[in-house]
Parts: sequence; structure tokens; C-alpha cells
Amino acid sequence: MAHISLIKCTPQFNLGIYIYQGTIKFALFTSIYNLIMFFSLAAVEVGEHLYWNIGGLTVHGQVLLVTWLVIAIILTITVLGTLKLEQVPKGLQNFVESVFEYVSGIAKDQIGEYEYRPWVPFVGTLFLFIFVANWLGALVPWKLIHLSEGELAAPTNDINTTVALSLLTSISYFYGGLKAKGLGFFARYISPTPIFLPINILEDFTKPLSLSFRLFGNILADEIVVSVLCLLVPILVPLPVMVLGLFASSVQALVFSTLSAAYIAESIE
Repeated sequence: MAHISLIKCTPQFNLGIYIYQGTIKFALFTSIYNLIMFFSLAAVEVGEHLYWNIGGLTVHGQVLLVTWLVIAIILTITVLGTLKLEQVPKGLQNFVESVFEYVSGIAKDQIGEYEYRPWVPFVGTLFLFIFVANWLGALVPWKLIHLSEGELAAPTNDINTTVALSLLTSISYFYGGLKAKGLGFFARYISPTPIFLPINILEDFTKPLSLSFRLFGNILADEIVVSVLCLLVPILVPLPVMVLGLFASSVQALVFSTLSAAYIAESIE
């Protein structure tokens, strides 16, 4: 006992305790700070915007306009492709079924064969919305349409849109975990040891942050590069960059939906 007491009183041991406590406090502070910053992202303004006041809320009108167009395109293709279902699909029905099989494959590969079906609508909606929005932003010459304020562009080049999508993923993450495990879901925060509690909490805040900033940064950067090249060398040179932008837009839709499915799989496993 005297030996143990002597060890506890050594400066090296006390220094270790101080470092450990400092690490815990830093992780907790970082978690709280990230939470505050994440929910304040709605106040971030990049460029000029067409402001609308709806129900006392100020929204970016140009983002809503293109968002409604994206939703209309997806719904129109879906409805037309499923109006007259045939045993042997062809035409638009064949296209819709191919897309459905593709997004089902994303959910199945990440979540698993026995658990993926309820999550296909969510994962598929994320993929289709981001894919169509990115391609509209890359293909349609929105700058030819002049607004009183701001300009039309892909909804995903607005930080508020990407944050909203990532928050939906976080809500689905907690919903899936609580539905599968009940309150036992929170046991993961002290696994494999309670020491990792602050780190596990911090991880759940970094997931939506990384999702939102990755998508927002890639789409915004692509549009800026294309705009600059069009101003400097407007003939032919921007075309390869635009093609590369279409490829990157498709990849971003795949990455976002795949990571969302992977996070859901992590919560229910």
C-alpha cells in the first residue's frame, strides 16, 4: 500500500493525470464548439442571394427555384416511367428500373442484404437529388437568366443545402440505431472503454460536417473554375473542365449517398 501511495505522489504520475484531464476537457470543448458552429452554418453567406420571407423565415429564393426544378424532374421521370408497367421493361420504364437497381445496390452493399430494403428510398433520394442538382448546375447556362439579386446555380453550391442533407443523414443515423437497439445504442459511446466517450461524441459531429463541406466545396470550386476559364478563354478550353466537372458531380453524389448508407449501417450493426 505504501508503494502504491508513493507512485500516486510522483510528479510523473500527476503530470499524466493532468494531461488526461486536459485531453478530456479539450475533446468536450471541441464537441460543444463544433455543435454550435454546425447549427450556425445557416447564417453563412457566400455571394449575393435573392431573399424571400416565408412565414417569418428568410430563405434563398434562387436555391428554392432550382431545388423545385430538380424535384419536378425526378418526379416527372418517375411517374412517366411507371405509368404503364410492362413485364418486359423498355424505354423510360427500363431506365427507371435501372436507376432503382443502382441505388438499391448502393444501400445493399453498405447496409447488408437483410437490412437494406427500408433504407433504399432514403439513400436513393439522396443520390438522385444530388446527382440531378449537380448536373443541372454544370449543364444549364444559368448565368443567362438574370435575377434582381443573386444568380441561379446548383442547390448544392449553397452551404445551407448541403448542411440540410447531412443533418437528414444524422437524423437517420440516430433513428436507425435507436430503432435497432433501443437505448442500448448509446452504449457505443463508451465502447471499448469510457475513456473514448468524448472522442465518440466528437465523431458524430464530424460526420455531418465532413459530408456537408465536402459536397459544398467540390461543387462551388468546380463552378468557380469554369466561370474563370470562360472569362479568360471562352472558346473550347473550358469544355474539358466542364466534362471533368460532370464526372466530379456524379462522383460526389455517389460518395455522399454511399457514406450516408455506411453511417446508417454502422448505427444498426
